[in-house]
Amino acid sequence: MIEASTYRVGIAGTGAIALASAAWLRQAGHGVTLWSPGGQGAEALRTQPLEAGGVQPCTVTVEVADDAARLCHASDVLMLALPVNGHKLVMDALLPFLRDGQTVIVSSMASLSSLYLHEAARRAGKQLTVASFGTTVLTARRESGTQVRVMTRRKAVGVSALPGVNVAQAVALCTALFGDGFFPQDSVLASALANVNPQSHGPLAVFNWTRIERAESWPQYHCMTPGVSRAIEALDLERRAVAKAFGIALGPVEEHFARSFGTASARLEDIAAELHAKRGGPPGPVRTDTRYVTEDMPYGLAFVEALGQIAGVPTPATRTIVDAASLVNGIDFRAQNDLLAPLGLRSENVAGLLARL
Repeated sequence: MIEASTYRVGIAGTGAIALASAAWLRQAGHGVTLWSPGGQGAEALRTQPLEAGGVQPCTVTVEVADDAARLCHASDVLMLALPVNGHKLVMDALLPFLRDGQTVIVSSMASLSSLYLHEAARRAGKQLTVASFGTTVLTARRESGTQVRVMTRRKAVGVSALPGVNVAQAVALCTALFGDGFFPQDSVLASALANVNPQSHGPLAVFNWTRIERAESWPQYHCMTPGVSRAIEALDLERRAVAKAFGIALGPVEEHFARSFGTASARLEDIAAELHAKRGGPPGPVRTDTRYVTEDMPYGLAFVEALGQIAGVPTPATRTIVDAASLVNGIDFRAQNDLLAPLGLRSENVAGLLARL
């Protein structure tokens, strides 16, 4: 029986972050049910325990839901832990079965996917709290259908909420689930723009593309050379300029690394060297369908571009990286974003978008 101080948490997703979160939550005493939107990702966990290694090793059992309806029915709190290119599809699947008063945590949110869910639920007459992380609480690697390595528990993670008046409640819930280190953010847009993964991953992928195509082993922080660091810094300046146009003050990418990983260096290229020496990696992607392009290009960098167009802020460095990634992949990554049109962002203005948040 679940005690009053614990929660039944339903997790949509069976990738690294989903499995890491499931292990972490079960170790903390919460009930966990997993659902694989793709169909088979959780099958082995019906009969085998989940084994986590790394910063919090444990072996736990979890429940597995057959579908979205059963996941919602079994859970007090829902967590989306899957790539953002699956957010809209999974949100549409969950929406008919969500209950008034439930909280949905989106980890990590991008391209205002949380706003999409909040507005869709409101149109359906449902009152939800949608909490957003700009980045994941944990970093991890999935080693098999029943094994995950948890590499990092971030020291500080921002949380926003829709409706905004529920942000304190959302922070308290996340603290009860994962422990201390959560702090409130002013809006879901602040959460989206606080995520520096697209700015970091984009240049890393583009300028190490031959390594990715050849499936070479390459330590990504070692390959965050001074030149690549300059490109990341240029994208970061545009991210912060776009945020400022919406009244959001964001710290530089260097602050993110210090907050998340405890780095002490001031310059990005030195931070990369520090992390490489400290962590010995992690390895860079070796598949051309890496989330560094499939997720971070359309839902991260192209989203910043779209916001820049709304606010009249030029984003030439961001445009260059999206163009380069699209060129070498033969894919128009801007067209891959399935949230911009439903959210009506291309016809929005600054005041109108802020009013919706």
